[in-house]
Amino acid sequence: MSAPDKREDLHFRLLRLLEEHPEYSQRDISRALDISLGGVNYCLKALIDKGLVKIENFKTSRHKLGYLHVLTPQGIAERAALTNRFLRRKLAEYEVLKGEIQALEREMAFHDSDRVTPADRGQP
Repeated sequence: MSAPDKREDLHFRLLRLLEEHPEYSQRDISRALDISLGGVNYCLKALIDKGLVKIENFKTSRHKLGYLHVLTPQGIAERAALTNRFLRRKLAEYEVLKGEIQALEREMAFHDSDRVTPADRGQP
C-alpha cells in the first residue's frame, strides 16, 4: 500500500471513530486505532486544518473541561468519499487475494494427486 493510501486509510478510520465517539481523548483514539499519541495529534491537526473536524469544549461529570471532536459538514462529506475509496480499494485487494488462494488450492490439489504412498503401491 502506498503512503498516500495509508494516510487516507488513517484519515478514514479517524473520521469514522470520531463520528461514533466525539468525546474520545487523543489517548482514547490512540488506543482504539493502535497508533502513537503523536501520530493521533499530527493526524487530528491535519483534519482540523482542512476544516473536517472542529473541537468543542464540554464539561465532564468530574467538573473538568473536556473536548468533543465534531465532524464538520465538510468532514462528513469527506468521510463518505473516503468510505467509497476505502471500500473500492479493499474489494480490489480481496479479488487479488481470492485469485491467489484459488491458485494455491489448485497447486495443492495437483501436488496431492501426484503423491504416491506405499499403500498406493500395495506395500504395507
